[in-house]
Amino acid sequence: QLQASGGGLVQAGGSLTLSCAASARMYVMGWFRQAPGKQREFVSYIIWPSGDPYYTDSVKGRFTISRNNAKNTLYLQMNSLKPEDTAVYYCAGGGYSRTAYYTPLAYNYWGKGTQVTVSS
Repeated sequence: QLQASGGGLVQAGGSLTLSCAASARMYVMGWFRQAPGKQREFVSYIIWPSGDPYYTDSVKGRFTISRNNAKNTLYLQMNSLKPEDTAVYYCAGGGYSRTAYYTPLAYNYWGKGTQVTVSS
């Protein structure tokens, strides 16, 4: 259902763009990340069709989420990367839910994850 790509190794201050191809249009699509020894945490999500983006505080001003509805593809442009951004990044998607979209429970579909490593 979801296929994430674009991870890699980058120096602090650098940039990466993650992509996530979906097999169908989804009401909400988001990015979560999980660092070693830590719980999966919310990064960003975006709603269709309004396109309103939401971010966790630690990435505001550095990350930009977007989606191409014609291609059912989600993106995460990550700038000014920091070593603390190092994690496996997961894309997620789902339908309308009363559960807050910054929680993993709101999502029905998950990609396999792509590793992002930021060296200092």
